[in-house]
Amino acid sequence: MAKYPIFDGHNDTVLHLFDTHRGAGRSFFEKSETGHIDLPRAKEGGFAGGFFAMFVSNPPEDMEAFRNADISDPTTIPMPPPLELGFAQQSAFKMMRTLFDVEAQSDGQVKITRTVDELEDCIENDVLAMILHFEGVGMIDENLDALEVFYQAGLRSLGIVWSRPNIFGHGVPFRFPHSPDTGDGLTDAGKALVRKCNEMGIMVDLSHLNEKGFWDVAKISDAPLVATHSNVHALSQTPRNLTDKQLEAIKESDGMVGLNFATAFLREDGGKGVTAEERSATPIATMVKHIDYMVEVLGIDRVGLGSDFDGAGIPSEIGDVAGLPKLVAALEDAGYDEESLNKLTHQNWIRVLRKTWK
Repeated sequence: MAKYPIFDGHNDTVLHLFDTHRGAGRSFFEKSETGHIDLPRAKEGGFAGGFFAMFVSNPPEDMEAFRNADISDPTTIPMPPPLELGFAQQSAFKMMRTLFDVEAQSDGQVKITRTVDELEDCIENDVLAMILHFEGVGMIDENLDALEVFYQAGLRSLGIVWSRPNIFGHGVPFRFPHSPDTGDGLTDAGKALVRKCNEMGIMVDLSHLNEKGFWDVAKISDAPLVATHSNVHALSQTPRNLTDKQLEAIKESDGMVGLNFATAFLREDGGKGVTAEERSATPIATMVKHIDYMVEVLGIDRVGLGSDFDGAGIPSEIGDVAGLPKLVAALEDAGYDEESLNKLTHQNWIRVLRKTWK
């Protein structure tokens, strides 16, 4: 076991493995220079596992404006429309099958974890732990019939929305600078979803949810408030980041936030008006600055990592999952002791899941 095994709040690796065009047909079991996570690089980086997201992309006919957006300014990217339920469900089934196949083919090196005891056992025994997570719940019907089926299949965490809207709520667009107060809150169906997740012990992820939706969850939920991959709005004024008031609410609930490695959510300029090379050159020190701020507001027990590996452009100093020890070393240099580093790298995730899962 690595000195500081790293459990991570969010990645989109399954999307890369499922979408051969996006992932260039790479295997999870062979070291690659494509993407951010595979098993050999995970072992190099002390990556103990994380939340593996099922993110359903829109069908090609809905993606023209998204594909043709000016990627030199990520804050102008338009959102595709809501997903059709049948399409979303079929896509989710195929992505879940991809995850199940990785587990089956791993010869015991990978496990989809459904309990905290299983998660701790994986970390202790160098088995890569995967939590099945939905990023946006377009595959769940308004009556929540599918939720029980997905739970039985291993679903233990969900984000109500990605940035596009659905029947449950509204996500934040890619704008900069802007507050997360970008529209209406949860629908009645969204509120019912939160209550049902509390009842079942499914973690509700607040990343991507707009501010009114955040406060709806805060009013309804009896579980810790968690944002798996978000940063500090005071340091980078994108609506994907959390205001001080939101951070205080997460603290009061004894929840936590996972640091997002996406350069657009780290940088003071939001990545607006700079080249891709300049965004990539965002230093690890900027990541440490966000962690310092969150620790100051939330306390050391409520901050972790939520990389967004395989889903975002990250600092070149990190590069991929094998570069995680560089962040740990930077935190050590910044004065975090062994106890604090264990909390930031994995123990805080275990703590919040033990308070959430049933």
